[in-house]
Amino acid sequence: MTMIRFEDVSVRYEGTAGPTVRGVDLSVPEGELVLLVGPSGVGKSTLLGTVSGLVPHFTGGTLRGRVTVAGRDTRTHKPRELADVVGTVGQDPLAHFVTDTVEDELAYGMESLGLAPDVMRRRVEETLDLLGLADLRDRPISTLSGGQQQRVAIGSVLTPHPRVLVLDEPTSALDPAAAEEVLAVLQRLVHDLGTTVLMAEHRLERVVQYADQVLLIAAPGEPPVLGDPAALMAVSPVYPPVVDLGRLAGADPLPLTVRDARRRTAGLRERLARVEVPAGAGVPPGSGGVGAGAPAGADGAGPAVRVERLAVRRGRVEALRHVDLTVAPGETVALMGRNGAGKSTLLSTLVGLLAPASGSARVGSAVPHRMPPRELIRHVGLVPQEPRDLLYADTVAAECAAADGDADAAPGSCRALVAELLPGIADDTHPRDLSEGQRLALALAIVLTARPPLLLLDEPTRGLDYGAKARLVTVLRGLAARGHAIVLATHDVELAAELAHRVVILADGEVVADGPTADVVVASPSFAPQVTKVLAPQPWLTATQVRGALRAAEGETP
Repeated sequence: MTMIRFEDVSVRYEGTAGPTVRGVDLSVPEGELVLLVGPSGVGKSTLLGTVSGLVPHFTGGTLRGRVTVAGRDTRTHKPRELADVVGTVGQDPLAHFVTDTVEDELAYGMESLGLAPDVMRRRVEETLDLLGLADLRDRPISTLSGGQQQRVAIGSVLTPHPRVLVLDEPTSALDPAAAEEVLAVLQRLVHDLGTTVLMAEHRLERVVQYADQVLLIAAPGEPPVLGDPAALMAVSPVYPPVVDLGRLAGADPLPLTVRDARRRTAGLRERLARVEVPAGAGVPPGSGGVGAGAPAGADGAGPAVRVERLAVRRGRVEALRHVDLTVAPGETVALMGRNGAGKSTLLSTLVGLLAPASGSARVGSAVPHRMPPRELIRHVGLVPQEPRDLLYADTVAAECAAADGDADAAPGSCRALVAELLPGIADDTHPRDLSEGQRLALALAIVLTARPPLLLLDEPTRGLDYGAKARLVTVLRGLAARGHAIVLATHDVELAAELAHRVVILADGEVVADGPTADVVVASPSFAPQVTKVLAPQPWLTATQVRGALRAAEGETP
């Protein structure tokens, strides 16, 4: 049975040169998980919005053609008239919450549909258990971590038992274990209840193996292609590391899981066994990068960060305790750990937003929470989980002018950084019209205008495709080579493997591991990157590292 039908669908927004999506003519059967794949900006979120009715009823644009969900035409049925059939979770769950506590949010959708109280109670309990939220049921949503909020958002659309789930980046804020739990729940809904799931996700290494079909949009305005996941990964411009390894090994069909990759890359493992493994974590030393110059006040006299016996409370919760951490100039450290482990709290303390309950946190010679913000930005800069939290002006030019003023930098300093990070972006572009990756680059330029010796990034790859992530890695390597210390809180194990010199793992507010990236992630089943899992016991971390080693070996072969 067809659950979703697209009939020659196109969407065009006012002021754009052409349609954001066009030529969509396909059917999605009931009870399948369909994964939307493509680079940033190709229209994946727009296509999802046509299914939920958000496009064109709330986001504007001109919809041509016809989209039907369970026989209902989304042009004539607004989202509230589809709520019993379609559940939607967008990229920003905070924008959709309407109540204050976890349990109330899970019940709200059912109340709107008028379900009986005993049915509501049972479904709330089932969803709390399904998503591991039982311990958080009474917590205010505002006190949850980004990943915990993501799980609540997913739970709130599960409780009404919709026939179709539309999910935009559902695992982007989740730690690896929580992401696996959520994806396992989605699989159960598909297999056991016949729910149809339409999902867009940039972290393909997490989700592609669960897809029944892939809907590939290769470039903006190109008609999407629906088909077998392995076949479409062979031609997709974006693909996970396990597929990259399969391509290197010449595997056909391409592997989508670590298990398949182990079986189909035996020859590659034999070739690598004859190659000397590079020393260290396999992180290139980095050179060049953005022209931010050396960090202000970077004299190499001491550590960029020194945290000793740090404890921090957030309300009644002891978010950090007994934390010790030292970061040297030019060093890149990845903070990892499950949602709620204290990563964002540690970053907030280093940027002065939170004060220690005990212990100390110093950034160079500064004590962050005692320093005026205008002075602190010369010591430390934070790019938050939501880069738009830093963006207030109506144009890119105005944002840059404000950044120059705040940093007492020469006029044009921020704009020069934007030109390197975001080539081709016009001065009069509104920040809200930028993609996630472009907003991140703009926020990064604003923070770098003050040339802080310490740069903090909280989940910097949310919403980034593999190409945008590669550009970010190049920028951050260049900054580290110039002496900036970088600390990033991330659930992206592939980013940590590619970029970090050290990995620090937090659990329940305490440091439980701290060491070179290769040592920490190889020893961890949860935080090991795909390449490490495939090629174990050989200690390779990334497909980039493998490709470079093979090229070097071939160059040395007579």
